[in-house]
Amino acid sequence: MQLSKRIDSVIESQTLAMTKLARSLKEQGKDIISLSIGEPDFNTPENICYEASNAMKRGETHYTPVMGTLAFRKAIQEKLQRENNLSYSTDEIIVSNGAKQSIFNAVMALVNPGDEVILPAPFWVSYPAMVNYAGGVCVEIPTSIETNYKVSAELLESYITPKTKLIIFSSPCNPSGSVMSEVEIKAWAEVLERHPHVFVISDEIYEKIVYNTKPFSIGSIPSMKSRVATVNGLAKGYAMTGWRIGYMAGPEILIKACEKFQGLISSGANSIAQAAGIEALIGDQSPVEDMRLQFEKRRNLMAEKLAEIPGLKVNNPEGAFYHFPDVTAFIGKSYENGTIKNADDLCMYLLETAWVALVSGDAFGAKNCIRLSYATSEEQIVEAVSRIHQALMRLN
Repeated sequence: MQLSKRIDSVIESQTLAMTKLARSLKEQGKDIISLSIGEPDFNTPENICYEASNAMKRGETHYTPVMGTLAFRKAIQEKLQRENNLSYSTDEIIVSNGAKQSIFNAVMALVNPGDEVILPAPFWVSYPAMVNYAGGVCVEIPTSIETNYKVSAELLESYITPKTKLIIFSSPCNPSGSVMSEVEIKAWAEVLERHPHVFVISDEIYEKIVYNTKPFSIGSIPSMKSRVATVNGLAKGYAMTGWRIGYMAGPEILIKACEKFQGLISSGANSIAQAAGIEALIGDQSPVEDMRLQFEKRRNLMAEKLAEIPGLKVNNPEGAFYHFPDVTAFIGKSYENGTIKNADDLCMYLLETAWVALVSGDAFGAKNCIRLSYATSEEQIVEAVSRIHQALMRLN
């Protein structure tokens, strides 16, 4: 059998690849601590699960509209207005099988071959794969830990050309945990007002997991509303990764295009998950706050332990559940079986010698960094960072 050139050109997600490798080693009896996957380790709150059970008892087990059930879209509509100052009709909202599908739908509906798509780096691993699949050209804007991995308005404008079609960014950011402030977002908007041909996909999936700051939606700026697709979902903030529910709000012309595309690919999202999603958005939010507080404690603990490693550059991320240290000081160092040539080598070295699974920053457009997820217990964090510390000190 010969597979298509199209599928051969698709690069596997490095986060999923590392997670798969870690699971395989664990199944072989290795004492692996995985800090590679971006998934809350909490169970879905009980009130949400209870509503899912009730939905099944009510017989809500049939096909759903491609756009999503009206009841769920109304809950999303109310949430966006209440929490994000975003005003959309239910015809400007579409529900998908996770935020990932929402973004993919939008990219496929917007990008033509040759269109330039700006990706502030570091970026989520799937963005460039989606753009490349659509025939677009990725234009990466490099950043550094010294600027908390943020792109200034001036730097953003320097990368915009007549060929620029789209900007995709996440705030809070996966993998850096950086959060764009209201002032920073408004500065971006002033730039984009001078370039009306540029559309924006704002990935806000981590908005519930922030510390000492408040996320701001670029779509809430009146001059930007018609040029922004706001993407969100239930996976991260509500510990509902397995439920596969995401959504997007934006101009009706884009939403209708995504409806057409999704109708051919997967149709409507899971009926039970949508019923549960209503409870997630309008029900008791205290479990969400409890999880956020736990993530904050873990962030601080991991930051404290990472700061004890000589040569490792660390900052204190403002959101999500990742640390993204700069490991430049360890590139070029040696160990008994070879030399660390890049962050990929460093991650494999730490997996093979410390039994800790991480993800190389190269997957996120930041080749001298590594991503550590603290979506695990405090005990695991202490043990994992201790192992990393010892392994790094053995390099010479």
